[in-house]
Amino acid sequence: MASIIGSVLGILVCGSLGGGIAWAVVGMLGLSGAAGAIVAAVIGMVVAVAAWAAGSVALRAAGWIR
Repeated sequence: MASIIGSVLGILVCGSLGGGIAWAVVGMLGLSGAAGAIVAAVIGMVVAVAAWAAGSVALRAAGWIR
């Protein structure tokens, strides 16, 4: 059960980080509409996956997960 809760928390944290960064980038670029949504989705997913991978590596290095 703890593994599921940890995974859900990780998904929420990484998704929020990706969404926040994507929103900031799209806002700085001045995009809106469909183009802004597509750019935000791509940036958000790339950042979220990178954060998930980095977190997994860090937790494995710390010995918290196998």
